[in-house]
Amino acid sequence: MVGMNLVAPVIAIDGPSGSGKGTIARQVAQLLGFHLLDSGALYRLLGLFLLQQKLAPKQMTDKELELMAKTMPVEFCPDESGEIRILLNNQMVNDQLRTEQTGEMASQLAAMPAVRDGLLQRQRDFRQAPGLVADGRDMGTVVFPDAILKVYLDASAEARAKRRRKQLIEKGENVSIAILLQDLRRRDRRDRNRKHAPLMPAYDAVNIDSTELDIDQVVKIVMELAMQRLPAG
Repeated sequence: MVGMNLVAPVIAIDGPSGSGKGTIARQVAQLLGFHLLDSGALYRLLGLFLLQQKLAPKQMTDKELELMAKTMPVEFCPDESGEIRILLNNQMVNDQLRTEQTGEMASQLAAMPAVRDGLLQRQRDFRQAPGLVADGRDMGTVVFPDAILKVYLDASAEARAKRRRKQLIEKGENVSIAILLQDLRRRDRRDRNRKHAPLMPAYDAVNIDSTELDIDQVVKIVMELAMQRLPAG
């Protein structure tokens, strides 16, 4: 692990579901010209892969799950506008990854050590020059413990549920706040209480509560922190 920063610096942004870490990570990566790792997409991809094959995680052994995590046929391809097209079995699945069903499956898989072990190297392979912004739940604690900046982005469950409902309404889906709040709290409990790589701030993380902040304000804070820590030149 020593010397990895000489290859490419990493900015790790962790936090619970709906905290805004994906949006913040994407904008920071664009501003810095860094690569982007949406680690949650990998768990969602595995969840979608299982759903497509009508498989349940409990039907599989740990070795089978780990192998599937390591070998599922996935590609991340930027299009002409710079947006990332996510391909699973050569089919674009961006919209399918954001369904509640896929998200619930991903949350279940994320609690399984075999799955996390299988995806670990795939995540680390995103680390390339000139640098990487990685968002997830254990980027700063497990995947990139030598990140030059670790941010733990949080928000109240109520604020996160409202944000999620707004996203769903924009997609033509109407889900009640009560249902979304219940779902978020269940995922929070699962993520924070799992034995393997639980959701928690790294000991040296900068904690940011985005409940009362908008996207631009959070991006400004993270960019100021990043510029303080990135090597000159």
